Amino acid sequence: MIELLPSILSADFAHLADEVQAAENGGGTVIHVDVMDGHFVPNITLGPPVVKSLRKVTHLPLDCHLMIENPDEFIPAFADAGANWVSVHYEACRHLHRSLELIAHHGMQPGVVINPATPVEAIIPILGIVHHVLVMSVNPGFGGQSFIPYSLKKIRQLKELRQELGLSYRIEVDGGVAHDTVGLVVEAGAELLVAGSAVYGAGNPKRDARELLRLAQAAAEQVA
Repeated sequence: MIELLPSILSADFAHLADEVQAAENGGGTVIHVDVMDGHFVPNITLGPPVVKSLRKVTHLPLDCHLMIENPDEFIPAFADAGANWVSVHYEACRHLHRSLELIAHHGMQPGVVINPATPVEAIIPILGIVHHVLVMSVNPGFGGQSFIPYSLKKIRQLKELRQELGLSYRIEVDGGVAHDTVGLVVEAGAELLVAGSAVYGAGNPKRDARELLRLAQAAAEQVA
């Protein structure tokens, strides 16, 4: 099932509750929260307090993407704040299996993220314990970047592996997902579509979320 995950990184933080509601009205079913620490990536965004505030204004699952060093130290705080899904970077975790188990221990759905330069082969050993795999289709740190085409190969590879191994993880993609790329992403096999600028950039998130989702579903029907 195709789902749209509006990324609040591109939203107007002065009106965050309204921005989340507008994207939900446009068909968004999960809210994507980009967490950056200024160390693992060259930007600083938000943390558990904002997640706690979001929890008060939406019933949708909160998908927290931790682009941070030492994520294990913060996983309990995100659980307490009301996060539903938490994904950690392969590149940031010294003991990835332990980090994923810690997320699950705190009652959240664990996900693993791979940067553009990281091959899918690196995460094969832990695919059996994740809820989702997030393929970064830009280098993490900033919104509004251009989609990296090589990401499509990685999405296709993850889809094939899922079938070969008899697993059920979902395939998420984040970075440059827009009206001109969403069809390619869906055709490759992605089901969870993170979009920030494409939803919030023009100031009409309800309209643009709805159109993006329409294009994604049309591409999914073509594949079927």
